[in-house]
Amino acid sequence: MSRASSHALKHPPVKPPSEPAGATPFPELAVAIERQRRRGRGAQSNDSGRFEAEARVAFDDGWQSLDELPPFKTTVSLDTSRKVITRNDSPDIGFDRSINPYRGCEHGCVYCFARPTHAFLGLSPGLDFESKLLAKPDAPELLEKELAAPGYEPRMIAIGTNTDPYQPIEREHKIMRGILEVLDRAGHPVGIVTKSALVTRDIDILQRMAKRHLAKVAISVTTLDPKLARTMEPRASTPPKRLEALRQLSQAGIPATVMVAPVIPALNDSEIERILDAAAHAGVKEASYVLLRLPLEVRDLFREWLMANYPDRYRHVFTLIRDMRGGRDYDSQWGTRMKGTGPMAWMIGRRFEIACEKLGLNKRRSKLTTDHFVKPKRSGQQLSLF
Repeated sequence: MSRASSHALKHPPVKPPSEPAGATPFPELAVAIERQRRRGRGAQSNDSGRFEAEARVAFDDGWQSLDELPPFKTTVSLDTSRKVITRNDSPDIGFDRSINPYRGCEHGCVYCFARPTHAFLGLSPGLDFESKLLAKPDAPELLEKELAAPGYEPRMIAIGTNTDPYQPIEREHKIMRGILEVLDRAGHPVGIVTKSALVTRDIDILQRMAKRHLAKVAISVTTLDPKLARTMEPRASTPPKRLEALRQLSQAGIPATVMVAPVIPALNDSEIERILDAAAHAGVKEASYVLLRLPLEVRDLFREWLMANYPDRYRHVFTLIRDMRGGRDYDSQWGTRMKGTGPMAWMIGRRFEIACEKLGLNKRRSKLTTDHFVKPKRSGQQLSLF
């Protein structure tokens, strides 16, 4: 690694207790990546994935050798997956299939629960996740083949449930637009989740689909505070741009949902009512929320970020998180992982419901249909004469 010194360990470094103690409660911050190298990124570090046999830690050997390392730049590699539709059987989510045009996400949201998936690629869920991306340029063609397969039964396809389909590299690659064109031709329903205003680029397709009850879009608005948004979600659209995107979608007749997600206690939970109010004024009729989730490496990445940016809130934030997760930093139990348990979780839920009722949100839920689905013609398939 240039002239920087590094050493390999047969086992990853032992993590300190999650509760700070003593004068230096977070020794892992000593190996955090220097600020200029990670400028515009969300994670503070780039630890090896959990499946790696060795963990490499860079340290200054006294010759300022770390100063010579280049900043993290976004690179895009080819994903050669042969299928594009991913199936799941989770009982607490409203879809059984999804598409992820990209792996990794340049938005850099520090709390992203998809970060641990980068470990399956031998990469770090930290800075690698937001800088070493994989794209599926043949996703539209693969999707068309899968929709045309014998025995395929249409149900809503969810897009954006793992990584954002409208992250910055979509401007150049336009994979998501190609996917929508396939779904539009096939009359197949789609539900999109994003935190990017780039979704408005595809209003022409989404509007056509919405007229046939084939499309709906949810935009996550985590905070209205520009400083917090910039720190926590460095390359995502600003809060005003997301609200403007919701307004444009609503005016175009596309069912739009505002997601207050994630709700982070003692950090952005005080904004629930203001976010819902701003979205309602933008024309939104539906809303939802999700409590902060900290699976696997996300816990330590979020903890590093919190200590680097809001050290005075660390104890309070994690105390409240554990109060809502049965005394743990995260509980993956189906049915409660999205909303949490305990008095604090109950209060957040009631505040959300009361605000929605006052604003007239969720009076009606948009429903998608599969009635218009027509299988795409398979390559070489003879057309009917009648």
